[in-house]
Amino acid sequence: MSAMSPRERMLGRLRAAKAAAVHGIAELDARIDGHYDARRRAAPQAELVAAMAAALSAAHAEVWCADAAAWPAQLAQRLAEKGVRRLLLDPAGAEGAALARALPAAVEALPFARPLELWKAELFDSVDAGFTVARSGIAASGTLVLAPDAASPRTVSLVPPLHVALVYARSLYADLHAAVRAERWRDGMPSNLVLASSPSKTSDIQQTLAYGAHGPRCMWVIIVTEGDSA
Repeated sequence: MSAMSPRERMLGRLRAAKAAAVHGIAELDARIDGHYDARRRAAPQAELVAAMAAALSAAHAEVWCADAAAWPAQLAQRLAEKGVRRLLLDPAGAEGAALARALPAAVEALPFARPLELWKAELFDSVDAGFTVARSGIAASGTLVLAPDAASPRTVSLVPPLHVALVYARSLYADLHAAVRAERWRDGMPSNLVLASSPSKTSDIQQTLAYGAHGPRCMWVIIVTEGDSA
């Protein structure tokens, strides 16, 4: 048998290293799953909703529960009372369309239908709120998992001073590990995910807390708890 060439030896070492890495990752994943499974107990949906609401409220967000039939009118009324005049939403989505139909004439529904550079000044100066629908929620930390797309990019949740988010109770998970495993993030993720747990806040060197420095000053979250088909 002829001796292996340097190239063949190098490729052999790379293949062996890859096989060892795959085995090591699988073993690590199993250890992580076992750790969380041992700590976690099955929680009823009502308990997840209560934990989500408590965590959001503690983080200075305003949160309430509603069913699928009631939330559009409830939210439309609150927006009008808040003085919102221009609301960014996705009118092609079921939830965005339902909210747009419920809005009073004083509140204008705006789609994100233009390239950002064409209306950046208008967006930053005149849009009062942005409405998003969360992909899921993490009850332990009160975190919304947002999956931005062309019709509802990150700008909707990050630029307007008020971020309004809708999340379905059936999409709540106890913790981040449960969400990652149940939604199979490892099998494919969008280009980015936004994890939002509160209004934007920061503090200077004197530890003075300020809201709205890097994003929305206020956050409203509606948890759809029953009859939750859009």
